[in-house]
Amino acid sequence: MNRWQELYQQRLTTPDGAVNLIENGESILVGLINSVPPALVSAVARKAQRGELTESTFMDALNMRCADIYSPEVQGKIKYLCGYAGLNRSLLMNSAVIDLQPIRFMDARRNLQQIIDVLMMTVSPMDKNGYFSTGINPDYICGLAKSGNKYKILLEVNEKMPRTFGNNYIHISEADAIVENNLPLLALPKIPISKEDEAIGNYIAEEIPNGACIQLGIGGVPNAVGMALENKKDLSVHSEMICDSMMDLYYKGVITSRKKTYMPGKWMGTFVLGSQELYDFVAENPLIEMWEANIVNDPRIACLNDNLMSINTTLEIDLSGQCSSETIAYRQYSGIGGQADFVAAAWYSNGGKSFIATYSTYTDKSGELKSKIVPTITSFCTINRVDIQYVVTEYGIAYLKDRSMSQRTRELVRLAHPDFRDWLIFEAKRLGFTQ
Repeated sequence: MNRWQELYQQRLTTPDGAVNLIENGESILVGLINSVPPALVSAVARKAQRGELTESTFMDALNMRCADIYSPEVQGKIKYLCGYAGLNRSLLMNSAVIDLQPIRFMDARRNLQQIIDVLMMTVSPMDKNGYFSTGINPDYICGLAKSGNKYKILLEVNEKMPRTFGNNYIHISEADAIVENNLPLLALPKIPISKEDEAIGNYIAEEIPNGACIQLGIGGVPNAVGMALENKKDLSVHSEMICDSMMDLYYKGVITSRKKTYMPGKWMGTFVLGSQELYDFVAENPLIEMWEANIVNDPRIACLNDNLMSINTTLEIDLSGQCSSETIAYRQYSGIGGQADFVAAAWYSNGGKSFIATYSTYTDKSGELKSKIVPTITSFCTINRVDIQYVVTEYGIAYLKDRSMSQRTRELVRLAHPDFRDWLIFEAKRLGFTQ
């Protein structure tokens, strides 16, 4: 047993033993998705339920692995702060159980580092040199751990967490407690592609040149874009999220990274989310560099990739080009994430383009068809009208960046569902957007 293994054994404990290090009043932060350590979070929930953390704050984003912390028995016995709602917490956030922190993904480390006391994360098993990899989830949690601030660091070692290359390692000497918990990682089912997704994907693909560097997210639209890019050549990846469609393009010979101008030959990402096959693909893959979000999402760094293509979606867009991508009628639905980061990065990239995609309509709870293109947005603005470049629906694509209000109106009416175009024209005239 070498010195690092001895230190490992000294710091190995139970989940309840680990969270005993947390004092009342200290703020606790976990990472995204598969970085969330279920055993440790459940232990925090038990400690809170006993009334031992009444002055503490639990902070997360996209916690899809441990709902115990939000159980009715815990609510009111610990404060909650969240940067990204996700599926299981929108109702709690909109009922004011959870307080929202609007935050850009790139800024998470800078914004959080002075208000955090405890970091908890899932890591891969330790190597012979005493290092754990944060694997498919360096996100903001790894950057904070490496920031030089003295936090209590609690690690949940999971042999199913892939070890990845990049700047995403935590040393045993930095950990205050270690627990072991080999639960399967959260993997996503295959997301079907609709005819609207396919149309949007084709419009975007026409604008993407050979040799481009792509940023994609999750959902039917990114998957459709991936399918539509099958005939492109020498693409590369610099993306907040690494997804299945990128792996598919790699196996088809489309992603070669030969033309990449920043970190040539390498993919860069800050978290991976998709199938188990994808997690196996990134494990110890020298092509893929996993770095913290304050590096990957920084527009000053991402724009060093020539021809950076940013593809994101929105919930609502108005005739000026303002996008509301995280709320519906002021009710929190998701979060800002990295959308604004990559919209800016694509603009400053040599040859870069950013695309905001949306279906033209949605069906409300009463079964009535509604337009996603509206005269003025009815919720918080995620992307400012001066930053928008391309907008895409199943009815076409429009470039707005240097366009006037009357030009924007005409273009966005063209992208709207035919049933709503007369209404949009009427409202545009009433509001003075056009003659």
